[in-house]
Amino acid sequence: MKKRLFVMAGLLVFASMVATQVARADEPMLVNIPFAFVAGNATLPAGEYRVEKLDGNSAVVLIRCADAKAAAVVLSNATQANETPTQSKLIFKRYDNRYFLSQVWRAGSIRGRELMKSRAEKEITQSTRFETKGEVTLLARLSPARP
Repeated sequence: MKKRLFVMAGLLVFASMVATQVARADEPMLVNIPFAFVAGNATLPAGEYRVEKLDGNSAVVLIRCADAKAAAVVLSNATQANETPTQSKLIFKRYDNRYFLSQVWRAGSIRGRELMKSRAEKEITQSTRFETKGEVTLLARLSPARP
Protein backbone atom coordinates (compact mmCIF):
# COMPACT_ATOMS: atom_id res chain seq x y z
CA MET A 1 0.00 0.00 0.00
CA LYS A 2 2.81 2.42 0.88
CA LYS A 3 4.59 1.58 -2.36
CA ARG A 4 1.46 2.34 -4.39
CA LEU A 5 0.97 5.63 -2.52
CA PHE A 6 4.61 6.57 -3.14
CA VAL A 7 4.30 5.81 -6.87
CA MET A 8 1.07 7.84 -7.13
CA ALA A 9 2.67 10.79 -5.32
CA GLY A 10 5.68 10.61 -7.64
CA LEU A 11 3.46 10.57 -10.72
CA LEU A 12 1.49 13.54 -9.41
CA VAL A 13 4.67 15.56 -8.86
CA PHE A 14 5.97 14.63 -12.32
CA ALA A 15 2.65 15.57 -13.97
CA SER A 16 2.62 18.96 -12.25
CA MET A 17 6.21 19.64 -13.40
CA VAL A 18 5.31 18.80 -17.01
CA ALA A 19 2.18 20.96 -16.85
CA THR A 20 4.23 23.89 -15.53
CA GLN A 21 6.75 23.54 -18.39
CA VAL A 22 3.96 23.36 -20.99
CA ALA A 23 2.33 26.49 -19.54
CA ARG A 24 5.66 28.35 -19.50
CA ALA A 25 6.33 27.35 -23.12
CA ASP A 26 3.61 29.75 -24.25
CA GLU A 27 4.80 32.68 -22.13
CA PRO A 28 6.24 35.58 -24.10
CA MET A 29 9.86 36.54 -23.57
CA LEU A 30 11.07 40.06 -22.80
CA VAL A 31 14.52 41.11 -23.90
CA ASN A 32 16.40 44.41 -24.06
CA ILE A 33 18.17 44.64 -27.41
CA PRO A 34 20.85 47.36 -27.36
CA PHE A 35 21.29 47.61 -31.14
CA ALA A 36 19.18 47.94 -34.29
CA PHE A 37 18.55 44.58 -35.93
CA VAL A 38 16.76 42.85 -38.78
CA ALA A 39 14.00 40.31 -38.15
CA GLY A 40 12.48 38.91 -41.31
CA ASN A 41 12.24 41.82 -43.72
CA ALA A 42 11.84 44.48 -41.00
CA THR A 43 14.62 46.60 -39.54
CA LEU A 44 13.86 47.28 -35.87
CA PRO A 45 15.44 49.88 -33.57
CA ALA A 46 17.17 49.14 -30.29
CA GLY A 47 14.78 48.76 -27.36
CA GLU A 48 12.85 46.36 -25.15
CA TYR A 49 11.03 43.66 -27.12
CA ARG A 50 8.37 41.06 -26.46
CA VAL A 51 9.01 37.85 -28.44
CA GLU A 52 6.38 35.12 -28.73
CA LYS A 53 4.97 32.49 -31.06
CA LEU A 54 1.70 33.50 -32.67
CA ASP A 55 0.06 30.40 -31.16
CA GLY A 56 1.17 27.11 -29.62
CA ASN A 57 2.11 25.19 -32.78
CA SER A 58 2.75 28.12 -35.08
CA ALA A 59 5.87 28.64 -37.17
CA VAL A 60 5.27 32.39 -36.90
CA VAL A 61 7.26 34.43 -34.37
CA LEU A 62 5.94 37.85 -33.35
CA ILE A 63 8.48 40.47 -32.23
CA ARG A 64 7.03 43.69 -30.79
CA CYS A 65 8.75 46.69 -29.31
CA ALA A 66 7.51 47.43 -25.78
CA ASP A 67 6.64 51.02 -26.70
CA ALA A 68 4.70 49.80 -29.79
CA LYS A 69 6.89 51.72 -32.25
CA ALA A 70 8.01 48.67 -34.18
CA ALA A 71 7.03 45.06 -34.83
CA ALA A 72 7.86 42.16 -37.09
CA VAL A 73 6.17 38.88 -37.96
CA VAL A 74 8.69 36.26 -39.04
CA LEU A 75 8.44 32.68 -40.28
CA SER A 76 10.62 30.17 -38.48
CA ASN A 77 11.58 26.51 -38.49
CA ALA A 78 11.77 24.23 -35.48
CA THR A 79 15.29 23.44 -34.33
CA GLN A 80 16.68 21.31 -31.52
CA ALA A 81 19.56 21.88 -29.13
CA ASN A 82 22.04 19.26 -27.97
CA GLU A 83 21.45 20.35 -24.38
CA THR A 84 18.45 21.97 -22.71
CA PRO A 85 19.11 25.70 -22.29
CA THR A 86 18.94 26.93 -18.71
CA GLN A 87 18.03 30.49 -19.75
CA SER A 88 15.80 31.96 -22.44
CA LYS A 89 17.83 33.69 -25.14
CA LEU A 90 17.89 35.26 -28.57
CA ILE A 91 20.80 34.65 -30.92
CA PHE A 92 21.80 37.21 -33.54
CA LYS A 93 24.15 36.76 -36.50
CA ARG A 94 26.52 39.71 -36.85
CA TYR A 95 28.03 40.91 -40.14
CA ASP A 96 30.26 43.95 -39.57
CA ASN A 97 27.86 46.29 -37.72
CA ARG A 98 24.57 44.69 -38.87
CA TYR A 99 22.63 42.25 -36.69
CA PHE A 100 20.08 39.67 -37.82
CA LEU A 101 17.86 37.77 -35.40
CA SER A 102 18.63 34.13 -36.02
CA GLN A 103 17.27 31.92 -33.21
CA VAL A 104 14.90 32.05 -30.25
CA TRP A 105 15.34 29.65 -27.32
CA ARG A 106 13.18 29.24 -24.23
CA ALA A 107 14.66 28.05 -20.92
CA GLY A 108 13.88 24.43 -20.14
CA SER A 109 12.97 23.44 -23.70
CA ILE A 110 15.26 21.54 -26.01
CA ARG A 111 13.25 22.89 -28.96
CA GLY A 112 13.80 26.38 -30.32
CA ARG A 113 12.89 28.43 -33.37
CA GLU A 114 15.29 29.30 -36.19
CA LEU A 115 14.15 32.33 -38.17
CA MET A 116 14.17 32.28 -41.93
CA LYS A 117 16.96 34.38 -43.44
CA SER A 118 15.84 37.73 -44.80
CA ARG A 119 16.65 38.88 -48.31
CA ALA A 120 19.19 41.35 -46.86
CA GLU A 121 20.98 38.63 -44.89
CA LYS A 122 21.12 36.34 -47.93
CA GLU A 123 22.67 39.18 -49.95
CA ILE A 124 25.24 39.87 -47.21
CA THR A 125 26.26 36.22 -46.92
CA GLN A 126 26.86 36.10 -50.68
CA SER A 127 28.86 39.33 -50.69
CA THR A 128 32.62 39.13 -50.21
CA ARG A 129 32.89 42.61 -48.67
CA PHE A 130 31.09 41.62 -45.46
CA GLU A 131 32.77 39.43 -42.90
CA THR A 132 30.90 37.28 -40.44
CA LYS A 133 31.93 38.49 -37.01
CA GLY A 134 30.09 35.73 -35.21
CA GLU A 135 27.04 35.53 -33.03
CA VAL A 136 25.66 37.67 -30.24
CA THR A 137 23.50 36.05 -27.55
CA LEU A 138 21.11 38.11 -25.42
CA LEU A 139 19.37 36.63 -22.39
CA ALA A 140 15.61 37.05 -22.10
CA ARG A 141 13.15 36.72 -19.27
CA LEU A 142 9.75 35.09 -19.39
CA SER A 143 6.73 37.34 -18.99
CA PRO A 144 3.21 36.26 -18.07
CA ALA A 145 0.92 36.43 -21.08
CA ARG A 146 -1.38 39.42 -21.28
CA PRO A 147 -5.11 38.69 -21.11
